[in-house]
Amino acid sequence: LYTRYPLSSVLIYNGATIAHYVLGGIGIILGYGYWIGYLLGSLYLTFSFIEMYAHMPLKVCCNCVYYKLESSLCISGLNLVSRKVAKEGSVKDFSSRAKGVFCPNNLYVASLVFPIIAIIPALILNFSFSILVILLVLVGLLLFRFFVIFPKIACVHCRAQKICPQAQSMGFGRE
Repeated sequence: LYTRYPLSSVLIYNGATIAHYVLGGIGIILGYGYWIGYLLGSLYLTFSFIEMYAHMPLKVCCNCVYYKLESSLCISGLNLVSRKVAKEGSVKDFSSRAKGVFCPNNLYVASLVFPIIAIIPALILNFSFSILVILLVLVGLLLFRFFVIFPKIACVHCRAQKICPQAQSMGFGRE
């Protein structure tokens, strides 16, 4: 288990996240065009970046074991942000990240799935190979996240395995 994730792991995680958000926004803008595409794409980008890089450090990371561990660096690096913007929470509350319809876990998954769902009708209405490629790359990034990043890079080495609902759903952290 890592107390401090290697920089390469943090870059892979955040690179995949940022690429997903940016490509999703571009895909929505190109797919719908006109003012509606720009509006939806901009709203999506704003929601996604705020959810990941503001909401998570304020509501989730402050309850994570990485917040408290000295010289630690979690897979997203957001424990460092959380220490600067949020007061320390309780590790007991970390699992609440997966409770409720609008919980942080669901918002996180929505930020990844929404552009895929939004681009499908846009592709039907306004087909182009560039939009198709963006859709396929988004699906690939989502699969990469769930089948490579989480099980092989992130959760397998995470010190929060025993209290994280996401890690437990993948079979990590069980006795």
